Amino acid sequence: MSDYGVDDPGWEALPWSWAAERLAGNRNFWVVTVSGDGRPHALPVWGVWDNEEHRFAFSCGPNARKARNLRSNPAAVVMNDDTVECVSIEGRADVVEDDDRRESWIVRYMTKYAPIQADLSADFLRANLLFEFVPERAFAVIEREDEFATRATRWLFGSD
Repeated sequence: MSDYGVDDPGWEALPWSWAAERLAGNRNFWVVTVSGDGRPHALPVWGVWDNEEHRFAFSCGPNARKARNLRSNPAAVVMNDDTVECVSIEGRADVVEDDDRRESWIVRYMTKYAPIQADLSADFLRANLLFEFVPERAFAVIEREDEFATRATRWLFGSD
């Protein structure tokens, strides 16, 4: 990321723990998808980051544009909603088909969001699609003058 100044002698990579902390604690995330014919689409969602597995899960209606886009093109980008301490992750999202896996994500989702949304129910989540996002690479930028050119970082994730 030389355009961000990481070739500067003062550059120091951010640890992954910095990014994971922002992902786990973030309330709203931007999900960017692209249709089969190349039309981009971006909307915020609620979601859950699992740092042990390096996975992200979010829910949406079966007829939502992001669901239609992901069915034809599973490539996506997930970002936290902070433009000062930004984490942007590129990867792929697929519908969770396995019932046990789906339920484990629903439990994590409910644990995170039920305290702030009293009428949220697991049944609501079960009635919609649940996508699991698998990262391929992530980027972080701190949009503060004293850190912008010295902290921009990229991480690569192995495929499994």
